Amino acid sequence: MSSPSETREGGKPESGLRLSRYLPILDWGRTYNRTVLADDLMAAVIVTIMLIPQGLAYALLAGLPPVVGLYASILPLVLYAIFGTSRTLAVGPVAVISLMTASAAGAVAAQGSAEYLEAAITLAMLSGIMLAILGILRAGFLANLLSHPVISGFITASGILIATSQLKHILGIEASTENWPAMLGSIAGAIGNANIWTMAVGVPAIIFLFWVRRSGKSALQKIGFSEKPADLAAKASPIVAVALSILAVLVFDLGNKGVSLVGAIPQGLPPFALPSTDLSLIEKLWVPALLISIIGFVESVSVGQTLAAKRRQRIAPDQELIGLGTANIASALSGGYPVTGGFARSAVNFDAGAQTPAAGAFTAIGIALATLFLTPLLFNLPIATLAATIIVAVLSLVDIRTPGQLWRYSKTDFTAHVVTITITLLAGVEMGVIAGVAVGLLLYLWRASRPHAAIVGRVPETEHFRNIKRHKVFTVPHVLSIRIDEALTYLNARWLEEYVLEQVADHPEVRHVIIMCSAVNEVDASGLESLEAINHRLGDTGIGLHLSEVKGPVMDRLQRTHLIDELNGKVFLTQDRAFAEVLKDTGEPQPPIDHYLARGLI
Repeated sequence: MSSPSETREGGKPESGLRLSRYLPILDWGRTYNRTVLADDLMAAVIVTIMLIPQGLAYALLAGLPPVVGLYASILPLVLYAIFGTSRTLAVGPVAVISLMTASAAGAVAAQGSAEYLEAAITLAMLSGIMLAILGILRAGFLANLLSHPVISGFITASGILIATSQLKHILGIEASTENWPAMLGSIAGAIGNANIWTMAVGVPAIIFLFWVRRSGKSALQKIGFSEKPADLAAKASPIVAVALSILAVLVFDLGNKGVSLVGAIPQGLPPFALPSTDLSLIEKLWVPALLISIIGFVESVSVGQTLAAKRRQRIAPDQELIGLGTANIASALSGGYPVTGGFARSAVNFDAGAQTPAAGAFTAIGIALATLFLTPLLFNLPIATLAATIIVAVLSLVDIRTPGQLWRYSKTDFTAHVVTITITLLAGVEMGVIAGVAVGLLLYLWRASRPHAAIVGRVPETEHFRNIKRHKVFTVPHVLSIRIDEALTYLNARWLEEYVLEQVADHPEVRHVIIMCSAVNEVDASGLESLEAINHRLGDTGIGLHLSEVKGPVMDRLQRTHLIDELNGKVFLTQDRAFAEVLKDTGEPQPPIDHYLARGLI
């Protein structure tokens, strides 16, 4: 006999299962072995090589000292390895979150100031706390407020903003970062002051990175690399650009020719840091922190689910909230800024053979060693090279196909997509997200307030009923069958009432109305009131109201009301039975097959 602490499956203690639910490391850690260790170490080496220039570049994008990007790539990876559920998700700084951090911190402090860094650290802490609380409350569903067209539009606009903002570093000029039109105007006005030496570094770096992205893998395969090593080497190409540009600075003394360099990077492990407790600052940052949390969570879960599906694994969205929350709290406490799972890094981690989140922890060790020993080597790294890395990375986010696809498929989704892009470009990332969510919800409410409904008739020689406008079907003048294809709620209750009465007015010979409820999965109090009103209005004119194909849960609720008792007609299990019964009541026989042939219905 098993003890009370054991489950029915495999005899594992229930307490252990509950604990592993919140500490996924206890799950995959049980089967960890040397083979998995070797795979994780190899992936960690490759991701570390990729993450060093990325971390520096994204910190630059966030308006922070480059080393902050490395700080944000150490402890967060360790905490995610403990609390996250994705086996291959690589957490750290990403382009969109870096841009949102710059926007939020720039609204309360000047770039380069201690207050700006404090704001970025506070954003990470607020975001981490929000994500963790949402995870504990199992509120992962809140991410559904952001529809795919809104997310796609926001990411596309962010990619355009980010790429444009980095052009000043490629040209070696000063330019505005307020919004897209201001950026373009200031770049155009200052382009005459461009530094030719800075361009000599930045432009070739962009060309090289684009070439590697498009043709690097095939080029490496032609010289003898197998497919997987060629792919991984191509994805690690930013480190080659970094090395070559540092060499160019040293050979041609570019630092004395106006080329901006990264300069001295503090050497050592991340310092312990605390976020601000100034309530006025927190009041200004909590909305941006919430938006960063939601965008980061959606991006991370999308990447995690995509990669997990390739190995027939699963991730737990609610636990992912906790994993990302603890990662952001760790980032704040180690002097970093908001982080999330990045697609490019995670794809490299996956392709490199990472088997567990331990690969992320090993990557953290690699980044820590880099901060201890390698930062002096980055003194002569041109900022233009980091800008080139960012531009090439984010332009892959710009999706020019989606608008056309949405226009052909759904005009409302197209509207939400375009509005999100436009507002993000003109008013900034925060307003872009808010506008996208607002427009998406308004369009959803508008659609829900005008549900699809159709007058249906019976397909000859079958029991099926279809839209009279799409199919050749049999109808009779005394019976009106209406199919409602939406839940009946306060949003559309008045519309339903007007629609049914309007159809009855247009068909003066009608004696029976059948509402086909096969697609109605809910009837709220307002919907019930409309059904009651329709029943009374039709009853006053001697017309029977019938319901067919009412779903079980809906019927259970209707039976607790007076509607069923006061209904002028009946409730039928199927539309075919309802149609047959009211035909008998009107005295009209079932039509013979000759009738269908004569009317060209079959």
